[in-house]
Amino acid sequence: MTAARRVLVASRNTKKLDELRRILAEAGIEGVEIVGLDEVPPYPEAPETGATFEENALAKARDGAAATGLPCVADDSGLAVDALNGMPGVLSARWSGRHGDDTANNDLLLAQLSDVPDERRGARFVSACALVADGHEVVTVGEWPGVIRREPLGDNGFGYDPLFVPDGETRTSAQLTPAEKDAASHRGRALRALLPALAELAGA
Repeated sequence: MTAARRVLVASRNTKKLDELRRILAEAGIEGVEIVGLDEVPPYPEAPETGATFEENALAKARDGAAATGLPCVADDSGLAVDALNGMPGVLSARWSGRHGDDTANNDLLLAQLSDVPDERRGARFVSACALVADGHEVVTVGEWPGVIRREPLGDNGFGYDPLFVPDGETRTSAQLTPAEKDAASHRGRALRALLPALAELAGA
């Protein structure tokens, strides 16, 4: 039996790692073992300075592949709000000035949208996923349209999930089950678009 091909996901977020594992299992792709940054020797991680999600995802995937010698998947994702001209965008995780402070980021976003009427609160989650393996690079993008609520709701998910109601839903993305979110989310869509390339790795 051939050993599974280890693939690094350039993240320490266990929810992101589990999401890719579930999507691979759902597609019946075996022969790939997903590992996170905590499972490889530390290496210098370049700051996310790209102007687009695609640039940031590709830079992270290149760094991970170069440092570990493993195929590397990286994503960069965020929220693009229509009334804010597509912001916070690539600045989503540090919108409030503190990286990864979900509560502060959500509070600031709600304050900025306080005077925006319901019919103009459109937004979309965007995810770019990059795979760098054996000298090849693939970048995919997924989008998830919806609207921004006036107060947070739900305990599942992270980031702006408690404020985001996907199109066609009455619940926020923080109220969806992991399976429901995988099926519809921006990252789920971008990761599924990577499946042909990951299937090739599994067969390599």
